[in-house]
Amino acid sequence: MSLVVIHNISLPPGEFGGDWVEDFFLNRLDAAVHPYFSEISSLQVSAHFYVRRGGRIVQFVGCDQRAWHAGRSDWCGRDNCNDFSVGIELEGCDEQPFTDAQYAALWCLIDALRQRYPIAAIAGHSDIAPGRKSDPGPYFDWVAVAARYPDLALPPEVAA
Repeated sequence: MSLVVIHNISLPPGEFGGDWVEDFFLNRLDAAVHPYFSEISSLQVSAHFYVRRGGRIVQFVGCDQRAWHAGRSDWCGRDNCNDFSVGIELEGCDEQPFTDAQYAALWCLIDALRQRYPIAAIAGHSDIAPGRKSDPGPYFDWVAVAARYPDLALPPEVAA
């Protein structure tokens, strides 16, 4: 694993605090509970980690295993990012900032990943799937990422 990909997710969209995201990643989301769930219930996706608004980290897939979080993707000319990345989902959306607790948990998680894997870069889902994805969104604090990890490759607009 050499790339960390940051995502955001909330289910239903824009709502926080329930167990729906965990149910989604564990393939037990009840499509009848909400109209949006019926649209996504057949998707087969996964992520390595999910960081709740309060900072609790949930792991779904072992880091030595492939998770299906990136979809059609490319980072620095290398396609199929699922093959070489760790996917971290932050409970959130494109319209709201993330919490301090989430950032504190994210830093701990990235630091731990760097101790175990040769992490060389951090990118957003929008950076590896431009035009297709928008997460982690405009409220994600890339300035803090750049300050904390100056030795890692970041998306071009951040690194500039």
